[in-house]
Amino acid sequence: MTIKDLQPAAIWNYFYDITQIPRPSKKEEKIIAYLLNFAKEHNLEAKQDKAGNVLITKPATPGKEDVQTVILQSHVDMVCEKNSDVTHDFDNDPIETIIDGDWVKANGTTLGADNGIGVAAQLAVLAADDIAHGKIEALFTVDEETGLTGANSLQPGFFTGEILLNLDTEEEGEIYIGCAGGKGTKAYFKYKPKDAPKKYFWFKVQVKGLRGGHSGSDIDKGFGNANKILNRFLHSLMRKKYGMVLSEIGGGNLHNAIAREAYAVVGVKEKYKEDIRVKLNVFLAQVQNEYQKTDPNLDIQLESVQIPSKIIKKSVAEKLIQAIYACPHGVISMSFDINGLVETSTNLASVKMLKDYTIEIGTSQRSSVESRKHDIVNMVSTVFDLAGAKVTHNDGYPGWQPNTDSQILKLAKKEYRSLYNKTAKVKAIHAGLECGLFLEKYPNLDMISIGPDMTDVHSPDEKMKISSVGKFWDYLVRILENVPVKCVE
Repeated sequence: MTIKDLQPAAIWNYFYDITQIPRPSKKEEKIIAYLLNFAKEHNLEAKQDKAGNVLITKPATPGKEDVQTVILQSHVDMVCEKNSDVTHDFDNDPIETIIDGDWVKANGTTLGADNGIGVAAQLAVLAADDIAHGKIEALFTVDEETGLTGANSLQPGFFTGEILLNLDTEEEGEIYIGCAGGKGTKAYFKYKPKDAPKKYFWFKVQVKGLRGGHSGSDIDKGFGNANKILNRFLHSLMRKKYGMVLSEIGGGNLHNAIAREAYAVVGVKEKYKEDIRVKLNVFLAQVQNEYQKTDPNLDIQLESVQIPSKIIKKSVAEKLIQAIYACPHGVISMSFDINGLVETSTNLASVKMLKDYTIEIGTSQRSSVESRKHDIVNMVSTVFDLAGAKVTHNDGYPGWQPNTDSQILKLAKKEYRSLYNKTAKVKAIHAGLECGLFLEKYPNLDMISIGPDMTDVHSPDEKMKISSVGKFWDYLVRILENVPVKCVE
């Protein structure tokens, strides 16, 4: 069995098509071409803005001309993460999907159900001839995962509807009505390369086996951060007697993913070779005990390597390690308004060595309170300022303030109860949805966000529950069939 054999066939067939189309953030040309061709084949009006966002419009079915227009929205790009032992070119290779019981996952890579299943649902609605609905505007945005560029660039007047269904959440039976705002902070350490000292023991230390996950929705689950764990070990080697020097360091990749793997190439005085091995074994036992519930596959490996040609200037390496150690990571505060919701957090996402003798530290901050977002940004910035790094910030994005009086929310709650004889949960999410940016450009939008069950998004363990996709589809259809007529003033 493949995903093309799953039911409902319409949504799964389109999801299969999407998995075959490479669509990294900022490289969405192939999926955009697919969408425009889809519109042409189905005789639907389509347009594209300067940012690359696509809008496909489907007229109301007979008898539904007076019903309010609904915007169905998802983003076309995906997070591209893979296990280090997997060969996969995200620019050219299709995603290889695997069915495992009631779950669909990928073979060592991210699945792209975030947000490919939302795109598939939109296409299934646009292609359907057996759903009664008002006018549909299907909005496909670009570059959500690395900067919300498409939503941020959206211009007023691109669409006309005032009800928007965002299809980018990960829990069936939950209706989201709010999200956190976010901002990215980067720090840059410049260094002069030095010759590697002789009579040193050189080794590569690697942190592996962590779950990673989404830096918003998974930040409170206690998953390990490979950058922080590696740096903790390096910090313990900074005692003067070891004479520790650093040649290479790297870990993590994307700003919105918790780092799963990290490595460093390190040298210590030859006579401490066995001390280091013992020290690592003790450290590994400690952190495995700490993460036994949340990251049971955590491993740290050490292997000897040849002497490198260059090292990072020792004073810079020490400041780098101290700054990473001091930089906060994880939940900063919980919401007092919504029980169980993370209010403010920060993610130490990546450590990368650039070509011009520069080390880049990537972090991201989130909060549902705008002033707290700026506070945690300043906290992270100050750590790196004190270490002498150059600090930059991106523009960030606003949160989405919950509207409990939303009319589409009331309809969605009613239809879920009617369909499944149970109450849908109404929640806010500690992750960035595009809805806050939409609201800036279209202040009259009435929005909710729904989706099927997904776990471990933004990591190679990402998977989607098959049975929840059918429920999500039936629920979406039910909402569209019961949208009320336009109010006449």
